[in-house]
Amino acid sequence: MSDKPRLVCIAGLTASGKSSLALTLAEALPAGILSVDSMQVYRGFDIGTAKPSLTEQRRVPHFGIDLVEPAERYSAGAFLAYARDILMAQAAAGRHVIAVGGTGLYLKALLHGLGAAAPADPVVRERLRRAESETPGAMFAQLSEVDPVSAARLHRNDLVRVERALEVHALTGVPMSAWQEQHRFTERPFDTLILGLRRDRATQRRRIRARLEAMMEAGWIEEVAGLLAAGVHEGMTPMVALGYRDIAAHLRGEIDRPDLLARIERDSMRFARRQTTWFNRQPSIHWLEPGPDLAERLLPSIRGFLNGEGVAPLAEST
Repeated sequence: MSDKPRLVCIAGLTASGKSSLALTLAEALPAGILSVDSMQVYRGFDIGTAKPSLTEQRRVPHFGIDLVEPAERYSAGAFLAYARDILMAQAAAGRHVIAVGGTGLYLKALLHGLGAAAPADPVVRERLRRAESETPGAMFAQLSEVDPVSAARLHRNDLVRVERALEVHALTGVPMSAWQEQHRFTERPFDTLILGLRRDRATQRRRIRARLEAMMEAGWIEEVAGLLAAGVHEGMTPMVALGYRDIAAHLRGEIDRPDLLARIERDSMRFARRQTTWFNRQPSIHWLEPGPDLAERLLPSIRGFLNGEGVAPLAEST
């Protein structure tokens, strides 16, 4: 191991139990929690992003949430700069931090740093937006032609990322997917212990459904209504978070409640499959089966790692 700061990461699919495990571990160590979630950075997007409650935030210091307004853009580069500052400050104060979340790009930044940024041009973006305004779906159709790899990875309604991919292609002549391949992440800012939670597909679906129902009971629809009333619109980045556009459509009377839940459940399972593909490419993850005493069994290994020791094989790993 090097002299780089040490970081414990808890990764896994949506609704796998990452946050609960992180909270238990953080209280026991003790440690703070860094959210590795590209949607939890936005203020007002609370219930649908499974943002930690105020009670949980009082139990353990949380970082990486409520950083920007919905109209602002936030990037993996901004997250990495923020995370570095937090982790260095906490380390200097003798405190540990557990990073937890399922946003692959943000986690990749923590593990490997960031490569060279692709160029940008507001004139090109304005041209793309004008074409999309005149012909809805035009940007995604164009992306499917010039960069089918990126188009297959993105949702057609994720206009921010579709626009960015087209912008890079227009400025460089290189598809965004090829640019990312050429400018790979090359830096390792931290020494990391990565723990991953996974469950069988049937259990995963049940947990997703139960969480969706709990979110609805907690007032998710009312949250979205309040955001829309405050001027948030579907072109803003956080509205691509799972469920938010569907709820907006429900509020407009376009889909009923049962169909709303079915759509969000379907998209959540699709998202989980994409997460699975990404995580399967990360060979350093210690995969674990969640259980009631998992935190207790993990604590000795985690404490040893944070104190500078190597990591013994984890009995729960497969």
